[in-house]
Amino acid sequence: MPKVVYTEKAIVEIFPQKGGWTFVRVPVKYSHMFQDIASKERGLVAITACVGKETWNTSLLPMGDKTHFIALPAKVRAKEKILAGQKVTVSFFLRNRW
Repeated sequence: MPKVVYTEKAIVEIFPQKGGWTFVRVPVKYSHMFQDIASKERGLVAITACVGKETWNTSLLPMGDKTHFIALPAKVRAKEKILAGQKVTVSFFLRNRW
């Protein structure tokens, strides 16, 4: 069965606390779509994410309000020259955690 790839444009944000993660919000439609998976995995949904030419395994992480975000690792941000406030295209697909 082919993987379904979800693609969205999102604004890069930084959590306000010192050392806060850099991330993009996942549209609410995906949080609703993957609610069953998230409820079994402490809110996490295992994905493979892609920005530009960079691909990495991660999870949709819970925001605490039943929505999710994707953390953008420093390595990815550096290679793709991503800054807070920038709009980026993020693609992802579900992966098995096993």
